[in-house]
Amino acid sequence: MNYKIAATLALLGAASGVSAAPSAGQTYFEQNCASCHTADAAMGSRAGPPLFNVVGRKAGSAPGYNYTDALSKAGAAGKTWTRAELDVFLRDPTRDVPGTAMPIGIADAKARGAVIDYLAAQSGKSAAPKTAAAAGARAGAWTDDKPGDVHHITVDQLVAPFASESAGNGPKLAKRPDGALPAVPQGFKVGVLADTGKARYALRAPNGDIILADSGKGEVRILRLSADGAKAGTDSVFATDLSRPYGLALWPAANPTYLYVANANSVVRFPYAAGDLKAKGKPETIVEKIVDGLGNHITRSLAFSQDGKTLFVSVGSATNVGEGIGATPPQPLAQWEAAHGLGGAWNQETDRATVLAFDPDGKNRRNYANGLRNCVGMFVHPDTGDLYCSVNERDELGDNLPPDYVTRVKRGGFYGWPWYYLGTHEDPRLKGVRPDLKDKITVPDTLIQAHSAPLGMTVYHAPAGAKHAFPKEYDGDIFLALHGSWNRGIRTGYKVVRVMMKNGAPTGQYQDFMTGMVLSDRDVWGRPAAVTVAADGALLVVDDGGGVVWRIVPSK
Repeated sequence: MNYKIAATLALLGAASGVSAAPSAGQTYFEQNCASCHTADAAMGSRAGPPLFNVVGRKAGSAPGYNYTDALSKAGAAGKTWTRAELDVFLRDPTRDVPGTAMPIGIADAKARGAVIDYLAAQSGKSAAPKTAAAAGARAGAWTDDKPGDVHHITVDQLVAPFASESAGNGPKLAKRPDGALPAVPQGFKVGVLADTGKARYALRAPNGDIILADSGKGEVRILRLSADGAKAGTDSVFATDLSRPYGLALWPAANPTYLYVANANSVVRFPYAAGDLKAKGKPETIVEKIVDGLGNHITRSLAFSQDGKTLFVSVGSATNVGEGIGATPPQPLAQWEAAHGLGGAWNQETDRATVLAFDPDGKNRRNYANGLRNCVGMFVHPDTGDLYCSVNERDELGDNLPPDYVTRVKRGGFYGWPWYYLGTHEDPRLKGVRPDLKDKITVPDTLIQAHSAPLGMTVYHAPAGAKHAFPKEYDGDIFLALHGSWNRGIRTGYKVVRVMMKNGAPTGQYQDFMTGMVLSDRDVWGRPAAVTVAADGALLVVDDGGGVVWRIVPSK
């Protein structure tokens, strides 16, 4: 069946209530696994391998999927996905297959068993793998990337939905070639600051320490740099036993007494003073539960307002495009939006695809803005006080739709997801569901090539007296890490870009700054995940694919 027809029928069935009630395993799968995996041959492939016919399949053998070396080796060693093997793997993937890209397991035995029962019942003829040649034009391809190139994507340039097939083109992580370094603009040089494994987020402390969140290990670490700033002198574990920690924030900003950490579904804070290398006490939970269930996006970003009175927490959507939530909320629409904000989604998407706001002690929860499918990068601009998000937009509309973006986030604003994208463009999979929102959507500031997967970002301001300050023209611009595509036939992202600013506002343009980490349409050796500015003015790039922090400084 054609993907668009299948998707439309599935949505119509969910909205009308005529379809058979899903099993517990199917419900869990759709709410927690379906952004990365399909269980139906008709739906194509996604970031992870398709899972129909998985019971009895040799590990690492689905055609057309770029497996990690870990799972490829597991398959070569004879691992076959029996029910028992799936139970072991899904309980703790990284323990069963060290090095797998599977981010999180299913700890609850009952839920795990239900998912295995569901997968065991899914079968279908494997579709032929899509090739890059079938995916359309190479516009925005990695082969064209080079430092200094400027891009300006505008809403009037958008292609039609489904102009190209939806691709399943996840990257295969390769070893960095001997002597290879990322490409940076003329006048700059790049080197390795530290080997950091899978750390994903970085924050500079007032004394110059670099605080890292390692989601996979469930810990927060602190790098103390050498006297010349060129290397990490020490790498200390600050706190452990966290639950997929990602977002970090210090409060108050000037002389912090707390380090805030966003777990997958809670916010905690540790007593902290600049210079601490280990936590002085146990974490205090200030937000016990962010949302009901984890869903498919589990990275929560944190930021404080300029006056320190508001804590912002970003929450990504549970699904790609509000699958299965139905056409109406559980309360009258006006009542629902009074509680959850303009454009607030419902059911498993309640208080998701949003930015929430709290007092610093975690009380006074309220909605700040909606319709931001997955705001992973978030900060408050140090000059203007504006809240910014970098947003991973929806998948499966084609290679070049819709663009990801960076934007200022307005209080009470609605940015389109799931019913619309980039203004009044209605998602055809949800056509006619929310016509009342069409003229109430805020168009984002800077559009980024679709499926680039923007993550961490920072404003470039060199501290006073910094010996490696960038040239003046970079001051006030935003550096943004693009983690890289899976839902695009021709690979894109895997680089750091400079989001251009003028008079404290984005111009709509962005410029390639650090590139060269892609080897082919299949293989990459680096994936930028976060950026921060060191005390000496160097730009630090956390690369969770290559397992390092890169350090970029002017060469003169």
